[in-house]
Amino acid sequence: MNNIGLAFDGAWKVLVAGVLLGAGLPAIFALGIRALAYGAGGDAEVDHEAGHPIGKVLAILCFALVVIGIALGITYIVATGFGKTLSFQNFYPTLVSK
Repeated sequence: MNNIGLAFDGAWKVLVAGVLLGAGLPAIFALGIRALAYGAGGDAEVDHEAGHPIGKVLAILCFALVVIGIALGITYIVATGFGKTLSFQNFYPTLVSK
């Protein structure tokens, strides 16, 4: 019975990571594209109204989140190859020995 609990404990962690990285980052990127069209206005929008500056700001924030997520993922993979791990003990990520 304890093995089933351990299996479910690991399964929910994999599920959360898969949803966040597998669907979350592309969804944030899609929101960034939509916000960029809202910021550009004109032919980028269906109703052809003028652009909104807040759309460009939201697009930059969305794209920055995606780039940060990708950079942290690559850093994690490279760090484990060098025998280190990525630590968030401080506010910013640091590489520490295992």
